[in-house]
Amino acid sequence: MKGLTAPLWPIRYKPYPDELLTSWLVRLAWGHGLKVQTFCNLVFGGQRQVWNRDVDRLAPGWLVDELADRTGTPRQVVYDTTLRAYEGVLYPKFRAAGTLPWIQTLMMYHRRRQGYGLQFCPACLAEDEKPYYRKFWRVSFNTMCTRHRVMLHDRCPGCGAPVMFHRMEMGRGRFSEMGSIGGCHACGFLLADSPQEAIWGYEKDALDFHVALCRAITVQEVQSMDLDVMRVMHQLVRLMLSRYRIVTLRQHVCRELQVMDTVEISGRVHLETMSLRERHHLLQLASWLMVDLARRLEGAWRARAIRYNHMEKDFEGAPDWYRRVADQFIDWRAR
Repeated sequence: MKGLTAPLWPIRYKPYPDELLTSWLVRLAWGHGLKVQTFCNLVFGGQRQVWNRDVDRLAPGWLVDELADRTGTPRQVVYDTTLRAYEGVLYPKFRAAGTLPWIQTLMMYHRRRQGYGLQFCPACLAEDEKPYYRKFWRVSFNTMCTRHRVMLHDRCPGCGAPVMFHRMEMGRGRFSEMGSIGGCHACGFLLADSPQEAIWGYEKDALDFHVALCRAITVQEVQSMDLDVMRVMHQLVRLMLSRYRIVTLRQHVCRELQVMDTVEISGRVHLETMSLRERHHLLQLASWLMVDLARRLEGAWRARAIRYNHMEKDFEGAPDWYRRVADQFIDWRAR
């Protein structure tokens, strides 16, 4: 396609509000009437592979620069379509390898996603003039859509496949045979038609706390988030997923709330690899602790559900206010 060699592409869509880089890139390819892989090979060259990584997290500099130059989009706007934009908001420092706190993993394997790392709101997709995928749908604690007051989905309700909209063209011979970006790549189910389940929780104050976090992660309020609060909450979730038999914080909170524990742990588990329902359960428990942290951690400590030496374990640079809470339990005789 001749126009793709020009300084500016013929089709220069700009990212929608809080749109993921991959969602924007697929729209650009389809806007030019090309399959995604064909488009990427033409404009980036066969030696520069895009889809063999979690590109929303690991977008190389050359990709950001090329998209900025060819679409006339400011580099900061392009950068903000990547998950690295959450550095200093959800996690202190970006890292390319390993689990990134609060960012759902795709579990990439040969360009396929084996994890349920991309969520969606069916009401948002139905409301969009052109369906697209939001960056905050990759955030682990964001299990709900506060705009439509419904739970998110993390897989196709028709066949159970993870969301891989960039593979809509797989097995389809012509561009005209491809479905919408809002469809399931595996079975063609229109994700906007997914069931809409009302937001649920275990206790009002905990649910309100969780809802406030999910609302804040939207593009309008993301800068209002407190990194230290997010780090402490992540530490509590880690403790509730602990493999130590003497750490039974999750079970203790379930007893306090009189709810069934729906999480089964086999081996080392990270929140960022778990299903939406498991995450929502854990986040309701963590939110309950956060609402009255000092008193509720003391209750867990007195119930022998947690020990002082575990509260700060592997928590480098813990906030001073959290250390003060934990230090209250340093003398085991006080129990």
